[in-house]
Amino acid sequence: MLTTIAQILGHTFMIHAIVVGALISLCTSLLGVSLVLKRYSMIGDGLSHVGFGALALATVLNAAPLAVATPIVVLAAFFILRISENSKIRGDAAIAMISTGSLAVGVLIMSLRPGLNTDVYSFLFGSMLAISRSDVGLSAGLAVIVLVMFVLFYSKIFAVTFDETFARATGVRARLYNMLLAFLTAITIVLGMRMMGALLISSLIIFPALTSMRLCKRFKSVTICSACVSLTCFLAGIIASYEFETPTGATIVAVNIIAFMLFAAIAFARESGFGVKTSN
Repeated sequence: MLTTIAQILGHTFMIHAIVVGALISLCTSLLGVSLVLKRYSMIGDGLSHVGFGALALATVLNAAPLAVATPIVVLAAFFILRISENSKIRGDAAIAMISTGSLAVGVLIMSLRPGLNTDVYSFLFGSMLAISRSDVGLSAGLAVIVLVMFVLFYSKIFAVTFDETFARATGVRARLYNMLLAFLTAITIVLGMRMMGALLISSLIIFPALTSMRLCKRFKSVTICSACVSLTCFLAGIIASYEFETPTGATIVAVNIIAFMLFAAIAFARESGFGVKTSN
């Protein structure tokens, strides 16, 4: 194990991947708790597909991927939120419509430039080699913004997550904080797509939150547990991916599945009276 870790740290691209991945895992785990509780978890999947289309456009135009994708995905997040609130189209239908449409547009854009099959694969499933030094700096800066804003507005996000109607009645600007949540999610999705890919990034939003909810019941304890689970699964996934030469994104998701099954088994044992005790 120590030898493997030493070998991993001996590669510059692996260090870049670990730094970016750890920051993304932390951000997605924090935001994922609110998104899952508000039943907005699939917004991550929809936005990742929008991100794929934006990255495809950036590649064809030879532009900076994050510079192109970030504003497009943020606008898409606000658009989805607006449709969900004020349209006759239900939120899940709006997400599905935008998700599949963006994926199709992305594939069409990539087809305009022959020889980009490798790029398509890395966009869909992620690649550690796609992470550059500039990505590390930008990811770190944006991740700090996400974390600071989440901490500063924690109480408001908590109120909007659990009872939006009551929050509005007490003077909380629920729509503003829903937009803030969508904004933070959009940025995090864009940052995570480089490593996890468009088809897998939403798993980092869903799995840690659902896993921690198996054992923890309070919002704060679920949030903290989700962050710990996400970071642990990411690091374990990176090590396993390097050791067994498997795709990084898929390996991280597989570790998250194992963690979910483990937590679910412990919860079942506790509820069945087998003497397993856990604290919230």
